[in-house]
Amino acid sequence: MRYMRAAFAWLHAVGLAAAIATPVGAAPLTRDEALRSLEQPQASARRAGVERLAAVGTMADADRLVPRLDDDEAQVREAAEAALWQIWSRSGDGAIDALYWRGVQQMQAGRLSAARDIFSEIIRRKPAFAEGWNKRATILYLLGEYELSLKDCDEVLKRNRNHFGALSGVGQIQAALGRFELARDAFERALRIHPNLPGAAQALQQLEQLLEQRRRTTI
Repeated sequence: MRYMRAAFAWLHAVGLAAAIATPVGAAPLTRDEALRSLEQPQASARRAGVERLAAVGTMADADRLVPRLDDDEAQVREAAEAALWQIWSRSGDGAIDALYWRGVQQMQAGRLSAARDIFSEIIRRKPAFAEGWNKRATILYLLGEYELSLKDCDEVLKRNRNHFGALSGVGQIQAALGRFELARDAFERALRIHPNLPGAAQALQQLEQLLEQRRRTTI
């Protein structure tokens, strides 16, 4: 699953996005200032707001960041994606967050069964935390448990309707299972949220071609 595997690269990069580009001697933006900066005409101001929210933003701020995924400036778009991943990875509970990062470390080390057990424990203790479900969905996919992964993706989307990663995951699993219409629908939903989602437009084009071939063979 291209996007789920790409998530591992994000896990390494996420720490870099946390380094906020604040001028020497300047006070960091407050959360409210960062939110207001998202609507500024200067790309540098929008990027500063996005990067600050990566560090201090809450789930309540995520909807305000989504439009920046289609910003005119590529650097703002990239920062917005990184910021959303960081916000999504904060549960609001220090103990759960520590457990979450232990699970991430197990994923990075390829210890998938151990990671699955950790994320299952997170889900048991804090079921409202969407990213716990998303990480377990990724692991289940990698373990070949496609239907179980789809169920976890559904749980993610119940809690976070803007989770383009889960939607892309659904698309890739449905495509692998030969359910091309469902795969197309998932990728279309993902692209409405994140128009520049890597690989999604290409996947959608390939699915349209497969559906057209299927229509021709049934005539």
